[in-house]
Amino acid sequence: MTEHRRPPAPHAAERARTIAARGGRAAVLPSAGDTTDGVRISPLLHHVHANGTATLLMPDDHPLVASAWQAPRAEVTAMLEVADHAPVQLREPVRGLLWITGWLRALDGQEARDEVLAVADQKADPRLLDAGHGATVLRLSPASMVIADAEGTSSLRPEQFAAATPDPFCAHEDHWLRHLELSHRDVVSMLAKHLPEELRGGHVRPLGLDRFGLRLRVEAADTDHDVRIAFSRPVESSKELSVELRRLVGCPFLAQTGTA
Repeated sequence: MTEHRRPPAPHAAERARTIAARGGRAAVLPSAGDTTDGVRISPLLHHVHANGTATLLMPDDHPLVASAWQAPRAEVTAMLEVADHAPVQLREPVRGLLWITGWLRALDGQEARDEVLAVADQKADPRLLDAGHGATVLRLSPASMVIADAEGTSSLRPEQFAAATPDPFCAHEDHWLRHLELSHRDVVSMLAKHLPEELRGGHVRPLGLDRFGLRLRVEAADTDHDVRIAFSRPVESSKELSVELRRLVGCPFLAQTGTA
């Protein structure tokens, strides 16, 4: 019997850091018994720091803020869900989910200002100016994390998350995949030759890119299939990435030049 091995992929903590760095859509799920009755809440702004702590901005008059002001006298637990959406339009656009469960606390004064500055150092967002002017700064201190994507579902400790780094291409992935989808459908067709034969009749779409390989989504009539196409080795630079992509599409000059 032939053993089918899964293509190499980033480990769970790295994938979680990548989802956090991309900063997709977020929702807060308060604990049962909270005054919000467990309703999903969309924060005005969210940011997950490298250590797994999350900064949230919520309207002053939101019931969750009133609950958070009670901490630490009353323990307020919540879960932050961060969804990783594909950069191209798909009928099932969510590629992965990161859940961070922990304790929620409202900040004020210098502590709130320091929190806002820490976020601003990572991303300059005009919504940060609302802090203290109709919006309250909340801090979610992580106790546990879970990531779920096409590679599987994994539990993480905050220290594992903190020790990992985001994928080196996560900041450019959206632009590259949209360009591939809109301007190079011929390249996508050539990449489809790496798919299992039974999937080649579906609609092939670029889904993701990381240092280990390219991910394709095959939209078939009955269901969707996500397939990882591995590079010959992990890559760290745009030049190395270009060589691997040319290798996958069968560039005839690659063997002669050995470069992008």
